[in-house]
Amino acid sequence: MSTVIMLSLVLMSLALCLTFVRLFRGPSLPDRVVALELFSSILVGFIGVVAIASDVPSLLDVAIVMALMAFMAAIGFARFLERGGPRDD
Repeated sequence: MSTVIMLSLVLMSLALCLTFVRLFRGPSLPDRVVALELFSSILVGFIGVVAIASDVPSLLDVAIVMALMAFMAAIGFARFLERGGPRDD
């Protein structure tokens, strides 16, 4: 494996660990959701680097699907906040 790929994987692994800590120690719900969004973005990048390193292009499809799912989750949370949180409708 290339040095650049290995360095990228190590740094993204460190970022995933730090984001995981923020996910569980976040003081509020929006902080945790932002950490979850960051976690999914880093994970998509991680899968992209692994796809390049292993020369398996089908992993890029997995990364695209994960990115779309993370985007839809962010949209859902934004609508949740726009409506003022949980209600008894």
